[in-house]
Amino acid sequence: MTDLFSPLDLAGIALRNRIGVAPMCQYSAANDGRPTQWHLAHLMHLALGGAALVIVEATAVTPEGRISPGDLGLWDDSLIEPHAKLAAAISAAGAVPGIQLGHAGRKASRNAPWLGGPAEPSWEVIGPSAVAFGDFATPKAMSDADIADTLKAFADAAIRAVKAGYRFIELHGAHGYLIHQFLSPLSNTRNDAWGGDFAGRSRFAREAVAAVKAVLPAGVALGIRFSHTDWVPGGWTTEETVQLCADLKPSVDLFDISSGGLHHEQKIVLGPGYQVPGAKAVREGTGALTTAVGLITEAEQAQAIIAEGSADMVLMARALLRDPFWPIRAAQSLGKSGAVPVPPQYERGWHGANKPPMELAVGEPMPAL
Repeated sequence: MTDLFSPLDLAGIALRNRIGVAPMCQYSAANDGRPTQWHLAHLMHLALGGAALVIVEATAVTPEGRISPGDLGLWDDSLIEPHAKLAAAISAAGAVPGIQLGHAGRKASRNAPWLGGPAEPSWEVIGPSAVAFGDFATPKAMSDADIADTLKAFADAAIRAVKAGYRFIELHGAHGYLIHQFLSPLSNTRNDAWGGDFAGRSRFAREAVAAVKAVLPAGVALGIRFSHTDWVPGGWTTEETVQLCADLKPSVDLFDISSGGLHHEQKIVLGPGYQVPGAKAVREGTGALTTAVGLITEAEQAQAIIAEGSADMVLMARALLRDPFWPIRAAQSLGKSGAVPVPPQYERGWHGANKPPMELAVGEPMPAL
């Protein structure tokens, strides 16, 4: 039986267990997209908790593709060095560093959620069609040149991510952002080669995957996150997600399955593990590696998802914000103490051992600041 704490081979990358940190926007970058001390502390703390994979939050491939002025970016070579510090810190704490590359499309140019409203100053937003998200600004419908430039921006950002030391690159094709906007007939009303039927609406996602895959060296895995359903009649469906994942399987190493975020009238049926059926459908329909995410909070719940074959990994978000050391606690509650190493500097807090601090043993030596 596959276990939550069994290792996973991800395109030749050894993951120490089946627990990952989902990308979580912090809206705390500098205005030029540079990471701050907040990101360094936030991500390293999550890595120290024992997760195998830590995915840095949605990082914009163009300045106009930011959700907010506080979004991370990788649209310029000057941003490689600060990202390299994040990747090095995650790796030093024993986890594999990953990053999610995205473009917000029509959901760009907003303030941080705790402020609300449009960004000040705002900027022009783009999308597959001139169809607004609720009361957000109406986007400019992208021209063929806009599409070509954006696809190149994804590839260029992936090159920078590799140079920074990230070993897993995930494209954000979910939650109503640009790739998802092309997929759904609710946001893509084009009648050209980039819209219309399934083949046209999925073309941007396919070409984004192809553009990024072409620039990735061996030893760097590629993933993509999809919303498997819009939760709105007439929107993107689970069946279409399975079909697209099957088509992309030769190029994609891991499918990250979420849901929703595309339409303001969505009716999401919430409950523990409510998105697991989507991950299971993709796994069973394609034979590909998948992750499950969404209201996964208990160790027994996560173990069952893996043991029953619903997904190959669980990605966790809010539960890890509440308790970054959830993986260690989960191992203990499942009778597998020691399956997730406690940093030796913290052992006295977990085991009461009166040991002096030591150099961190779970990864590379910590770089000096």
